[in-house]
Amino acid sequence: MPRKRATIREVAQATGLSPAAVSYALRGLQVSEETKERVRAAAAELGYEADPIARALASGRTGMIGLLCGSLEDLWQQALAVGISRGLREKDRYALILDAVGDPTRERALAQQLRDQRVDGLIVQSIDPVAAFWPELCESVPVVAIGDSIAGTAGEVVFDNRHGVTLALEHLRALGHHHIAVLTPTQASTPDRPADVHVTAEADRLGLDIEVTTAPHGLAGATLAAHELLTGKKPSAVFCFADSIAYGVYAAAQDLGLSIPGDVSVMGYDDHPMSGLLTPGLTTVDWDIDGIVRAAVRLISAAADGGTRRRRVMQKPTLRERSSVAQLT
Repeated sequence: MPRKRATIREVAQATGLSPAAVSYALRGLQVSEETKERVRAAAAELGYEADPIARALASGRTGMIGLLCGSLEDLWQQALAVGISRGLREKDRYALILDAVGDPTRERALAQQLRDQRVDGLIVQSIDPVAAFWPELCESVPVVAIGDSIAGTAGEVVFDNRHGVTLALEHLRALGHHHIAVLTPTQASTPDRPADVHVTAEADRLGLDIEVTTAPHGLAGATLAAHELLTGKKPSAVFCFADSIAYGVYAAAQDLGLSIPGDVSVMGYDDHPMSGLLTPGLTTVDWDIDGIVRAAVRLISAAADGGTRRRRVMQKPTLRERSSVAQLT
């Protein structure tokens, strides 16, 4: 037979205290250090563990933070989810991770579902950061946005996409590339993401001929999109708004017998660890994922604990130059 869960009353009997005093001691409130140690020692001996449901009902908090990812087919977002989950655990919180699979309608449904499940806060890397439902949802649950700004959030870790796009396009132009294809996961229904808006404006400033095409994060879909791109009027370089999409360009190039960077140069945008293992290594833009994780966990923890000050962290990128972009003569 499984051992019955010890109760707070049993801990109270073992210490000669009231259940209320034991509860305070276990939470570190209103009692002496000696009492805290005595209660904790008795609880450990009896195998007492706080009932999470009862604790949630008493405190009004679940200890759960929702983490809503735009697409977990993006390997960088997978790494982000792992880092945030571990960071929250260090704060004695748990991540409830959901995947919007690149669908804005699904993103809205999942965000509302997390709110209705009474998560203490929500971290989101949104597919559609300008969607009309966000301000209302942010009024009912603390939200921290990663990547792009969302109206009404408790905090945000915003990518300096203007700088990131400029880094990439100036690097390609300096190496002699003027006909550049851009592969983006952004869909026609969500056209206003800052990176996509800026890439067109920056290409005009630099005098570059660019063609923007949608490609999914998943390897099969990204490979198909790249295959169609490379069998047409082949650009000299392909700039991908995710390293996961760039992997599809590598696969398509191999299928077509094209060499990288001899026949086509390739550039990514988030420096996933796998990018350095490719042959040739992928030139990309590094957003410091560890710094993003620390900032997001810090902001959502403060908001979930009742903090009202809105905080904004601007994440600046650096160029990670490897061997996937050729110097054109």
